[in-house]
Amino acid sequence: MHVRRLSLVDFRSYESVDIDLRPGATAFVGANGQGKTNLVEAVDYISRLTSHRVSADAPLVRAGADQAIVRAEVVKDDRPALVEVEITPGRSNRARVNRNAVPRVRDLVGMVRSVIFSPEDLALVKGDPSDRRHFLDGLLVMRAPRLAGVKADYDRTLKQRNTLLKTARKRQVDLSTLDVWNESLARNGGELTAARLALLDELTPYATVAYQSVAAAASPDRREVSAVYRPAAAAIDRGERAPQALADALLEEMDRRRRDELERGVSLVGPHRDEVVLGIGDLPAKGYASHGESWSLALALRLASYDLLRDEGDDPILILDDVFAELDQRRRDHLATLVSGAEQVLVTAAVEADVPAGLGDERFAVQAGKVTPA
Repeated sequence: MHVRRLSLVDFRSYESVDIDLRPGATAFVGANGQGKTNLVEAVDYISRLTSHRVSADAPLVRAGADQAIVRAEVVKDDRPALVEVEITPGRSNRARVNRNAVPRVRDLVGMVRSVIFSPEDLALVKGDPSDRRHFLDGLLVMRAPRLAGVKADYDRTLKQRNTLLKTARKRQVDLSTLDVWNESLARNGGELTAARLALLDELTPYATVAYQSVAAAASPDRREVSAVYRPAAAAIDRGERAPQALADALLEEMDRRRRDELERGVSLVGPHRDEVVLGIGDLPAKGYASHGESWSLALALRLASYDLLRDEGDDPILILDDVFAELDQRRRDHLATLVSGAEQVLVTAAVEADVPAGLGDERFAVQAGKVTPA
């Protein structure tokens, strides 16, 4: 899979830009603030329908414009397809494939697959539990697009349930509706939790291999990576894996903690409060891993995602956003070797010297929103 042409209208800093791309490695080089990351962000957005930099769509639209358009001509298994998303803050976005409207924008997820790694990914190791949940859910949806609907239903139910709990805390209300929301939250939460558990089982061996490969640039490190799912619902610690059993456990926990939830006015049970504890060897990574180990683990998680998707039959677009500035020359060359087998690699860098020679097949200079072949 690769992007053959990328067109943007009023996306981020670009009023209009069209770029022809090829398989292999392409580097976008330019000083900070010139717009290079905006280009790879657009490719990743059309893959996941979310940005790796911001949680809302409004910042993606150029100042003064009402909407942005991301259009990509994608080639998969030698078959081209034109994929387009209209981003309109405050309204529903729209999507088209080969000029035909897609009934639901989320149906676009999975048509284009990408894996992006950026300096912000250190949060996967050092950040809050929400960073790790977001990572898991993004990969889940890319592998099984129907889970986008499950996640959307869960989030919608959670919002409604929290509203009811807040209202009940302030005044007497009929709580019979709460049971309805509990059923919905547990049903979707059980399915989401089951999918997360299964994904961790599959992903962790890939992460160990990737970590050992990444760490080898500095010194041999044969330690294994671990990823332990820690549910907020105590009942789930029994080792349940089936969606219905997990849903039943969530309902049991909601019943047990009903008084706490009513007093606090917020949902205390469900996958929105779960944690993933990452480890290297015998120690948890957060709080114990050095900066270099944390960086290697974060990169390993992304490379593991790429390898998992590739082994399922796709060769995702691999995006390395401003990562080489963090590495010495030996680590740069080693990472370039690790990703050299990808069908398409998109790289951003502030200076030419940051891009390893092995990833310099094609280069573009990015300056003041202008993209020109270098």
